[in-house]
Amino acid sequence: MPRRALINHRPLLLASLIAGVSYFFVMDDPIGGIWLMIWKGLGVGFLALYAAFRGRGLDAALIALAMALCAAADMVLEISLLFGGGLFALAHIVAITLYLRNRRGSTSGSQRAAAGALLLLTPGIAWLMTYPSENWQVATVYSAFVGAMAAAAWISRFPRYRVGVGAVLFVVSDLLIFAREVAILPDQVTGWLIWPLYYGAQFLIATGVIQTLRMHHGRN
Repeated sequence: MPRRALINHRPLLLASLIAGVSYFFVMDDPIGGIWLMIWKGLGVGFLALYAAFRGRGLDAALIALAMALCAAADMVLEISLLFGGGLFALAHIVAITLYLRNRRGSTSGSQRAAAGALLLLTPGIAWLMTYPSENWQVATVYSAFVGAMAAAAWISRFPRYRVGVGAVLFVVSDLLIFAREVAILPDQVTGWLIWPLYYGAQFLIATGVIQTLRMHHGRN
């Protein structure tokens, strides 16, 4: 049964990996267009399908919805940074709901401190980087959602070395976007880091959540 389940569902993860990794090599194509937008959304879009088909129940539906919103945001960002960020914020709200529904039974002081640091430092760093440039308020508020998502993930029952680390990588990826926008870091640096960190984060989060949910329900 485990082998058959893996064979049946591996294509979705494989398709996600192919789309996500290959996009890194074409994302700077100057002609771009709608095909490049769709290509960008496929990596996380296939993760949303993986979550929808592999998971069961409300929690699986929440992670599938969060991934679907992120995939849509990936595409919309190519048109509007503001509307794409709004979709990401909605995805973070959905993810926060999932993580708070699955809070760890007990957390140590260091774990709570780490969650608090993610909650406060993420918007704080975004503010320090972007103020007083245009739309610094938007960047700070959005980063508060990202920090809250990562903090909730860190104290959830999902594995920290997959879901928790994935959430932190998501934070780093977004902060690098702001660093690029205000020219704190050059494109030669951020261009190599943002997409791999972001896609890697989403892959860790989606697979970590779904596999934990399946173990909880006794499925392989």
